[in-house]
Amino acid sequence: MNKSVCDVPMRTSFPVPERVDRKNNPEGSVISIKGNDIGGKGVIIIAGPCAVESKEQLFETARKVISDGARILRGGAFKPRSSPYSFQGMGEEGLKLLNEISSETGMPVVTEVMDTRQIELVSQYADMLQIGSRNMQNYPLLKEAGHSKKPILLKRGMMATVEEFLLAAEYILSHGNEQVVLCERGIRTFETSTRNTLDLNAVPMLKNLTHLPVIVDPSHGTGLRWMVPAMAKAAIAAGADGIIMEVHYSPETALCDGQQSLSPDEFAILMSDLKKIALAVGRDIL
Repeated sequence: MNKSVCDVPMRTSFPVPERVDRKNNPEGSVISIKGNDIGGKGVIIIAGPCAVESKEQLFETARKVISDGARILRGGAFKPRSSPYSFQGMGEEGLKLLNEISSETGMPVVTEVMDTRQIELVSQYADMLQIGSRNMQNYPLLKEAGHSKKPILLKRGMMATVEEFLLAAEYILSHGNEQVVLCERGIRTFETSTRNTLDLNAVPMLKNLTHLPVIVDPSHGTGLRWMVPAMAKAAIAAGADGIIMEVHYSPETALCDGQQSLSPDEFAILMSDLKKIALAVGRDIL
């Protein structure tokens, strides 16, 4: 008996871009950042403050998260903010501090680039370049990232479909850089109880469609500190290759996104729980 149309599984209703298509690498790609793999069986944890605010803030936070199991340090030297009057980051001085703590701890650093003119500068200090949600469809920036030799962390646009997200990644790969990690960080919906709606549907969908590693940002995905642990656990259960979280040594005094940043103690407790979740789904926290 012939199967009905409803019985026939479909990958997606749109054509998957050529270079990102999982058919090119059914086992999935692994992106290595100074010996720290993103992809494969292990789950990597990226943690640190939303923005670099001072040497004390960055160094104290970094030393704590690395001691509790984070493998890559996040921290913004340049910050895109909705208000022109909000803290915009420390710029190159922030990059120098990131590089200094990286040299001290051996922990690689990921930080955001907002403009094509920043790629060369940021590449001197960082090990991985982040293209944020607001710039996911900044095509000149995507092309320039494609010419970079640095791994790229590409965040999903806050109103982007999965197809648009994959096409943005395709821009980078088509210009020569195959070291791309995708990050689901929440999308804008009609729901107002959270900062964004964390689309965990996207994790298995992306893992099915593309060979690129997929990580999740529950900090931006929810905007609420108390929700981050639950969504981080759910992301690992859904198949994410890593979690990127905001941690601040004093969230109450943070100049940027303190309401969604974990304290070091909260991060330590969560790391213990994440190891159990990873083990339950046959994976390990790296």
